[in-house]
Amino acid sequence: MPTAADPTDPAALAERYGLTKSSLRPPLGDYLRELWSRRKFVVSYAAARTYAMYAGARLGSLWQVLTPLLNAAVYYLAFGVLLGTKDGIDNYVGFLLSGIFVFTYTQRCMTEGSRSLALNLSLIRTLHFPRATLPLAYVLNELNQMLVSLCLLFVIVGVTDGLSWSWLLVAPALLLQSMFNVGMTLIFARIGTFVADVTQLLPFVTRTWLYVSGIFFSLPAKLTQADAPDWVIQVLAFNPISAYIDIVRRALLDEHDAHQLPYAWAIAAGWSVVALAGGFVYFWQAEDRYGRG
Repeated sequence: MPTAADPTDPAALAERYGLTKSSLRPPLGDYLRELWSRRKFVVSYAAARTYAMYAGARLGSLWQVLTPLLNAAVYYLAFGVLLGTKDGIDNYVGFLLSGIFVFTYTQRCMTEGSRSLALNLSLIRTLHFPRATLPLAYVLNELNQMLVSLCLLFVIVGVTDGLSWSWLLVAPALLLQSMFNVGMTLIFARIGTFVADVTQLLPFVTRTWLYVSGIFFSLPAKLTQADAPDWVIQVLAFNPISAYIDIVRRALLDEHDAHQLPYAWAIAAGWSVVALAGGFVYFWQAEDRYGRG
């Protein structure tokens, strides 16, 4: 005969009063709705991180402008002047800055996002909330930096090339890249939580990615000079960073027609959808494991 359940058993008490584990992974639809309800937290947390980044510096938030400018100056000296990669590119300053700003946006989302959960374990273990809010706040923080960089880029290109209606295409280009960045940040946030060494490896991966993405030179021009077959350009065009850089340069630089990659808009859109959907599902599948151990 079956024995009566122990009324003091925690599982029996939970079942009796309709209680469930707070760490259970909710259905994907419920998770999305709960995540949307925490949008104000995402915005506030991102703003707090931005403030904290520069709070101890004498120049404060001015570093948001100085940092990308100083990076660009170093790369201009190394590649544009010493290695001569600016030859054949009319507005090399705009060409270089657009590449660096776009790449840095994705690079920082990935590297900072890989630490987003590990650095907030006490918060995760104390409160119940969708864990995806943390990586999203990191992306929003980097988007804020990207917008500052874009304003600086608009001024430089406006002075050198003049204003153009094509600048409006920067908005959908930034949207597509942000979708891609969210997906990649969620992927590396999950990996970084369970494989701590990935945060040490990522700088080497992104540095390699930096040099093969056509940031400092025109990929079509260099491959043409090397007599590379057309299919090589087609393959390199599938690099997501190259595609995002290319569509931003198309919007800003009139002379970029001679250096543009094939099917860049279609490739950029495809990567955005795949990365966002795949990254979100991949992160959500481990929702009930974050903060354990």
